[in-house]
Amino acid sequence: MDAIKGNIYAILNGSKQFIIPPYQRIYSWEISQCTQLWSDIVDMQKKNKAGHFVGAIVNIAEQAMPTGVQRYMIIDGQQRITTLTLLMIALRDYAQKHPDDRSVNEKRIDNMLLKNEYESGDDRYKLILTETDRKILIDMIENKPLQGNYENSRLITNYKFFENKINSNELLPSEIYESVGKLQIVNITLDRAQDDAQAIFESLNSTGKELSQTDLIRNNLLMGLEPCNQSYIYEHYWRPLEKLFDYKDEFLMDRFFRDYLTLKNSKITKQDYVYQTFKLFKNNSKFSEDIEGLCQDLFKFAQYYTDIVYRRSPDKDIKSLYDDIVELRMEVAYPLFLWARQLVEENKISLDDYKYTLKLSLSYVLRRNVCAIPTNSLNKTFSALINTIDCSNFLNSLKFQFASLSSYKVFPNNEEFEKALTTRDLYNTRNLSFILSHLENYDNKSPINSRYLTIEHIMPQNPKLSKDWQISLGENWRETQKKYLHTLGNLTLTAYNSEMSDKSFKEKLEIEGGFKQSALRLNSYVIKQPNWSASNIEERAKILSKIALKIWKYPDLTDEQLAELQSVDDVEQPSKYHIDDYEYYLVNKPIFEELHQRILNISSDISVEYNKRYISYKVYNNFANIIFLSKGLKINLNIPYTNIKDPLGLCRDISNIGHWGNGDVEFIVASLNDIDNALALIMQAYVYETEEI
Repeated sequence: MDAIKGNIYAILNGSKQFIIPPYQRIYSWEISQCTQLWSDIVDMQKKNKAGHFVGAIVNIAEQAMPTGVQRYMIIDGQQRITTLTLLMIALRDYAQKHPDDRSVNEKRIDNMLLKNEYESGDDRYKLILTETDRKILIDMIENKPLQGNYENSRLITNYKFFENKINSNELLPSEIYESVGKLQIVNITLDRAQDDAQAIFESLNSTGKELSQTDLIRNNLLMGLEPCNQSYIYEHYWRPLEKLFDYKDEFLMDRFFRDYLTLKNSKITKQDYVYQTFKLFKNNSKFSEDIEGLCQDLFKFAQYYTDIVYRRSPDKDIKSLYDDIVELRMEVAYPLFLWARQLVEENKISLDDYKYTLKLSLSYVLRRNVCAIPTNSLNKTFSALINTIDCSNFLNSLKFQFASLSSYKVFPNNEEFEKALTTRDLYNTRNLSFILSHLENYDNKSPINSRYLTIEHIMPQNPKLSKDWQISLGENWRETQKKYLHTLGNLTLTAYNSEMSDKSFKEKLEIEGGFKQSALRLNSYVIKQPNWSASNIEERAKILSKIALKIWKYPDLTDEQLAELQSVDDVEQPSKYHIDDYEYYLVNKPIFEELHQRILNISSDISVEYNKRYISYKVYNNFANIIFLSKGLKINLNIPYTNIKDPLGLCRDISNIGHWGNGDVEFIVASLNDIDNALALIMQAYVYETEEI
């Protein structure tokens, strides 16, 4: 490693070229960052400061050639060097437009800072950017008209910012040039053979959130490759993968990688640990020596993922299901959908099986929403299903696993769902329009678009109901209004909400745009009624709830299928191993029994699994493992080592060490006196496993 302190003029001077490799993101500095740089320049000049440190440029030198351009691959600092280059272009252009002002030498900027004067082709330019940015910057350097769709380019926006600042005369051009020379930069050149570029890159970016999880993954995949391989992998796999995603949603790719890793690892990946988890997956999977194979796999699943997100499918039924999934915000179920889609591609299940997976998942989420069951840990429920479904009997196994969910994970049955639908306040829930539009369009060959319709209360919300309404509802009209106002039986859709307002029921039937003129099937019962009362609301709610049961079905299994699946499940669940099978159990029995019971006392959701070499404690996944030693117990915890709070220093990091069980943390329990401290550590792993993500 060679580190030299200097300025941008010294760094760019000479026959040099700085290249932004394909794994780097495009230029992304915003006006706020350019404003800060400009303020530093003005402040130095106004206060006559000797200098101002603006950061480092870290690069890897390509093999030196006896003649020609010396190339440097930038791994950190592209935003700084690109922004200063834009400022130099703006200064040069100012000088060209004002030939009488000789305070700035345009040729010096052009031939020393922007171009290698005697070179041709790409070698002519000091700075080579990536993708579209490359052509834009070259056109700016060559003073060519900017053609094409460049309005979203930060290069153009920031160039115009500096152009305006120079024209504002806040500083003379010569003062700007002088002040830029005072900006201090450390130029760090790494030795490809000796320095770990990836480790250095991560350390440079570990203190902030400048880079997204996707940026870090891209760099990890491509940085270690030779330049020719970098370009190949980037152009053939990574760039096509990026193009699947809408650039406006900058965090969508991060979420994709999270769901991909959740699927691959059979364990929820926390959003802040996507990159760390990806590194472990890459190094320990079949792709450890096959970056191209990994990128192919990523691209395949990214296609599945974006099909859901952007509701793409040639099959109209699947597209409609994707519409519903996106509307209900069912991101928690995406790992299950990715897995099922892969099974279709592998011809392990049919396309109809895949459709049913989407439908049943929709029913599960919608029923739980209507029944007001909290959504905590739904992502873990869906990811856990992947490990329990028998692909050889896919549909029945899927139904059985959904129907077997209990406690806070329960799939509400028909009775529970119908009761909640008919009695609960649905008006103040997020999915009311979704429910009403589906009730309207069920089995309808000419479905309506409900986007331009609004919710209408048949019995008005106004607490001061008219005499007509009071008579219609009866002497206990206040209690009736309070009880039934926001329930399903009193809610419908209309395009005439303001016209109906608080009018009487008869007027709502007869006015222009009223219920009798409505083509909506939701109102077919309403128009047949002479008045509107509690009994009408209850009856209509029952009619609509019967339709809802047909749309959002409960997993239906015959008694024979249920008995067969239950027997298989019962056979598979018991472990092949028993506590007495462990060699050192007896010598550690007092310690184990005390710790074992204390762990189970944490929660009734904890189950125990006896494996060949160790005992696992799990909720969705293992959070702790016990291994018997000749003297004491070894505990592995499934929590990142950096997360564990260990004031006594009992733990060690085993993330890169081969071991039985799973987890990154290990410690020893040697006596009963150690159990309180052990439980405090185990509790952290339990919380990490069960907390909402």
